[in-house]
This record gives sequence, C-alpha cells and structure tokens, in this order.
Amino acid sequence: MKNHITKIVTFAILITTLISCKVSKDIETPKDAFPENFRNASVSSDTTSIADVEWKNFFTEKDIIKLIDSAVARNNDLQIAEKNIEIAQYRFTQSKWGNVPQVSLFVNASTSNPSDNSFTGLNLNQAIGAKHIEDYSAGASLSWEADIWGKIRNQKKGAYAGYLQSEEVKKALQTNIVANVSRGYYNLLMLDAQLDIARQNLRLNDSTTNIIKLKYDAGQVTTLAIQQSEAQKLNSAQLIPLLEQNISIQENALSVLTGSFPNSKERSVKLSALEVKHNTAIGVPSSLVSRRPDVKSAELALKAANANVGITKADLYPTLRITAQGGLNSFETSNWFNIPASLFGAVAGGLTQPLLNNKRVRTQYNIAVAEREKAVLAFRQQVLVAVSEVSDALVKVEKLQQQETFLKEKVKTLQQAIKNANLLFKNGMAEYLEVLTAQANLLQSELELADIKRQQFTANTDLYRALGGGWK
Repeated sequence: MKNHITKIVTFAILITTLISCKVSKDIETPKDAFPENFRNASVSSDTTSIADVEWKNFFTEKDIIKLIDSAVARNNDLQIAEKNIEIAQYRFTQSKWGNVPQVSLFVNASTSNPSDNSFTGLNLNQAIGAKHIEDYSAGASLSWEADIWGKIRNQKKGAYAGYLQSEEVKKALQTNIVANVSRGYYNLLMLDAQLDIARQNLRLNDSTTNIIKLKYDAGQVTTLAIQQSEAQKLNSAQLIPLLEQNISIQENALSVLTGSFPNSKERSVKLSALEVKHNTAIGVPSSLVSRRPDVKSAELALKAANANVGITKADLYPTLRITAQGGLNSFETSNWFNIPASLFGAVAGGLTQPLLNNKRVRTQYNIAVAEREKAVLAFRQQVLVAVSEVSDALVKVEKLQQQETFLKEKVKTLQQAIKNANLLFKNGMAEYLEVLTAQANLLQSELELADIKRQQFTANTDLYRALGGGWK
C-alpha cells in the first residue's frame, strides 16, 4: 500500500510542477493616475513631506497632544478598527493552511439486519450462520487538493491584502480623528477669543452709553440716541451666551472623540499667543500611495480583486484531489484490534472538471473581472480626491495668510477710528451714530480676525491630513 501511495503522491507533484502556471494576469496599479505636481505648489522633485512627521511633533501645544493621546487610546471607532485587524489576521493565518492536507479521525460501528429473503440475507446465513452483520472501523482519512492553477495561492494573497487593508482603514480613521481633535481644539480657542472680544465690546458699549446719557442730560442728544446705544449693547450681550453655548457643544464633541463623557477641556494658551506655521514640504503626488492610508487601501483593494480573479479563473479548470483512508476494520469486536489482519487502506486521486455548473462558475469569473475593473476606477477616484484635498489645503494656507494681513490692518484702522470717534463725540464734533457704527464694525472685524486665525490652523491641519499625516 505504501508503494501505491508513493506513486500517487509523486504523480500529483509531477502534475502540479508541469501544469502549474498563472491562469490570470494581474493588473498593476495605474502609474498615470498621479499628476506630476500638486496645483498651487511650486514644481519640485523633493520627496520629503510634512506627512512623514509624527503627529506628536507636528502639533506642539501640550493640550492638543493630551487630547489626541486620549483619542488614540480610547476612541471607540479606533478600537473597533483594531478588532477588524484582529479578525483579518485570523483569516490570513487560516489561509496559510490552504496547502495542508485535511486529516480527520473516525470511529464507526454499525449493524445490519438484511431480510431472510434477500440475496445478502441468504448468503449471510450460509456463510457465517447469522442473521445480522456487524462492522467496526477506526482510522484516519486524508484529503489534499493540489494547487495546480494557483487557486490556494491567490486565496492567501487575497487574505493578506484584506489584512493589510484593515490596517490602512485604521490608519485612515486615526488621521481623521487626529485632524478632528486638532480642529476642535483650535475652534475652542477661537470661541474663547471671540467671547473675550464680545465682553470687551460690551464694556465699551457701556462706556459709550454712559457718555450718551450725559449728553442727553445736557440736552445735546435725544432719547433715540440712548435707545440705539442700548440696542448696540444688547447685541454684544447676546453674543456672550451664544458663544458660551458653542463652547460647551465643542467641548462635548471633543469628549466623544476622546472616548469620555462630556466635560470641560483644558486650554492653557490663547489663540493670539499661537503662531501659525507655514509648512511647505509636501512631496510629490505619487508618494501619496505610500503615505495616505485611503489611497494605499484602494491599491490593496485592487490586489485583492486580482487575487479573486485568479481564484474564479482557477475554478474553470480541473481540480486534482487526492484522498486516502486507513485504519482498523473488523466484523467482530474481538478481532477489531487484531493486527495486521484488521488493517485496511485506500488511496484515490482524480481530476474533476466542472460541466453542468460551468456557466455559473464562468459568471463568477466575469463578475470578478468586472469587480477588478471597478477597483482600478476606485483607485483612480481616490487619487483624484487625495490630490484635490492637498491642492485645496495649499490654496487655503496661502490665501488665508493674505486675508489675515488685510484684516489685521482693518482692525488696527477701526481701533484708531473708535478713539477718534469718541474724542470727537465728546467735543460735539461727531454724531453718536458714527461712534456706534465704528464700534459695530470693530466688533465684527475682531470676530472675523479670530476666525481667520482659526482657519489658518485648520488649513495646516487639513494639509497635514491630506498628505497622509497623523497615523504614525
């Protein structure tokens, strides 16, 4: 029996060696999916990028680092992604056993009572003088499929791509969480600054109202001036609870991101004390595939689709399967373990070609090819989105800096205008409306200036995320 097994296994290995080939050709990642450079960026061959900087070095404010640390450690979505990676790891590990024969142990016992008038019953009675037959077996069975067409190899490739893809999904999620935490923190600083501006403006309105009341007592203005001044003061006062409300809502949003119940968030610096950094190292577009997780994930999806095409194409070809069974068998329990008399063995090998279900198998192959074409298009689309996001962030960084320059000059001019208006009004050389208008304009401009600075920090964060930073 050993010689028979050796011959069959040798035959299978020979068939596998001679026939084994790649039944489908993989589609490579399209190189023309990337432009030569980003829009709004100077032409450069420098491959360095701020995305290579770890987020703990990109964000220098200790409060942001503390919040992001908490988010990375406690965010529930990230923990779910970790579990998905664990599941994908199990699947990949299991796929490695595709080439290993399946071995099963068995113990069987049966009894049969054929009819006395049946051929089996008559022969049984004549042969052993009994009306029933017993059968006892114990042994092992083996089944092994030769990977002639690379089906099992492609299953491993697909599982490995799925495992790597789950890691990239987690990285992409982390980049978004890091960016959202930093955006939320800068938004808090802006709201704090706007709240201070509203309170300062309210005090300024109080001072102006008192002056107008003195003018009214002197008969220099009417009650209309007092009413309009009071209305202006109430407008500033109304901003305070609105901003306090927005601060609480933003703190609650940060709490969700950091995996904690709603609470206040520590801010040890003011928005005005922070300096906007202008990061110019962006690298080249083709580097996005290695730095940006969602682009890498799209590339891995194409690899998984290639593997699936190989699997479905292999199903169209014959399958070589070898089976073997051996152990102990006896009609009587007393002789069951009588060795070598009770030993038995069987080995078989054969090729199986799908016939009646060939149409269904070919349909699955055609679907896999179409899915692969979709994966190519999805990769191209993901690259378009990534490049567009980088270009958007670049133009924001540039234009917001210019807007801030003009707005600073505007605020400076309005601050001087208020001083002049108050001085002229006290001396009866300006109308009260000029004073109120100057104060309203200053309030609006200072609020806009705080928002512009917040937008600059957000634009830098968006550029960092768009380039693939935040997961290291």
